[in-house]
Amino acid sequence: MGFIKAVKHAFKNYVNFRGRTSRSEFWWFFLFMVTVSVALYIISEVGIATSADPQLWNTLAQVGIILNIVWFLATILPASAIWFRRLHDSNKSGWWYILPVASGIGGFFLFALSALQNQVLFSAGMGLGLVSGISGLVLLVFALLPSTPGPNRYGEPQPPTQLRAGKP
Repeated sequence: MGFIKAVKHAFKNYVNFRGRTSRSEFWWFFLFMVTVSVALYIISEVGIATSADPQLWNTLAQVGIILNIVWFLATILPASAIWFRRLHDSNKSGWWYILPVASGIGGFFLFALSALQNQVLFSAGMGLGLVSGISGLVLLVFALLPSTPGPNRYGEPQPPTQLRAGKP
């Protein structure tokens, strides 16, 4: 599956957590997500760096930050759905995706609360951060695994993409 078709298909299946997604669709969509995210981050950082007063960010920084937030909110569901379907494609439960996300969010909140000088919260946040990092690496390995040939418990594999006329 090519870049544009993969991105369209991922957004067309915006909240479809069932079925399977090929490696090519997953990685093309992942490339799209990272490219847009980096571009929005650069806009924000240029705006922040060029602000005359560090206490008051200029319009470019404010627009960049708002676009980052909108982008995150608009893509959290399709990104999660494609992760679930990619895990299904290698015959893994999509719920594996929840472990790094939930532990990362929990660790973030515990770190924030540890600003109150609470060593227990800090340690718990560190532990959840470690769980999030390790489980994120496991998730990456799962995403790299080849598809299960033929049907598996999550359904049929995606049909192969049509070859263009005149191309092998």
